[in-house]
Amino acid sequence: MRSVESNLAVIRDKITQSCKKVGRDPRDIKIIAVTKYSTIERTKEAMEAGITHLGENRDQEFLNKYEALGNEPTWHFIGTLQSRKVKNIIDKVDYIHSLDRLSLAKEINKRANKTINCFVQVNVSGEESKHGLSPEDTIPFIESLQQYSNIRVIGLMTMAPHTKDEMILRSCFKKLRQLQQDIQLLSLNNAPCRELSMGMSNDYEIAIEEGATYIRIGTALVGE
Repeated sequence: MRSVESNLAVIRDKITQSCKKVGRDPRDIKIIAVTKYSTIERTKEAMEAGITHLGENRDQEFLNKYEALGNEPTWHFIGTLQSRKVKNIIDKVDYIHSLDRLSLAKEINKRANKTINCFVQVNVSGEESKHGLSPEDTIPFIESLQQYSNIRVIGLMTMAPHTKDEMILRSCFKKLRQLQQDIQLLSLNNAPCRELSMGMSNDYEIAIEEGATYIRIGTALVGE
C-alpha cells in the first residue's frame, strides 16, 4: 500500500493543476481525509503527512477515532446523522456536512453548547439512493433555520452521481454553486454559505474547477 504522504503529494499536484485552469488559489481548497475504512494507525499517518481535517460517516467509528486522537484534528461528520445520535457527537465534532431536515436541526440546536458549523446536504442529482434536500426545497429550509441560534449554515454539500461522464458531474457541481450564490444574495445572518463541500476521490478535480472549497477524499488518499 502506498504511503499517505505519497498519495497526498499526487492529490496536491492535481489540486494545483485544477486551480490553475480556473484561476483559483490552491490554498483555498481544504482536504478532508475520509477515514471510515482506515485503521487508527493509517489515520495517524495521514495526520503526520500534514492532514488536519478528518471526516467520518458513522457515529461509532467517529467516537473510536476521537477517543484515540482527541481534538487535535478538525473533525467533520459527513455521513447521514440520525437525530438520536446527535448527543453522542455534538460536543466533539467541528463540522456537520449532512443537515437535511428540521428534526435534525432541532436536535443539533438543543444539544449544542456552541454554534455548530453546518453544511446543508442537497441531492442535486435527484437519485433516490442519496440523502439530501431537493434544490427547490433548500432555500426555504435554510430560511426556516433562522430560529435555531446554535446552527450556522456555512455552505452546501452534495454527492455527485458515480459516473465518469464529465458533463453530468460538471452539471451537478455547477447547480450546487448556483444555489450557493442564490443563498448568499439573501444575506441571512445564520447562513453566510461561503463554502462548497463537493468532490470525492473520483471527481474532485472537476469539483474544484466548479468551485469546491472542501473536498472529501478517502480511497485516493488513505486507500480502501
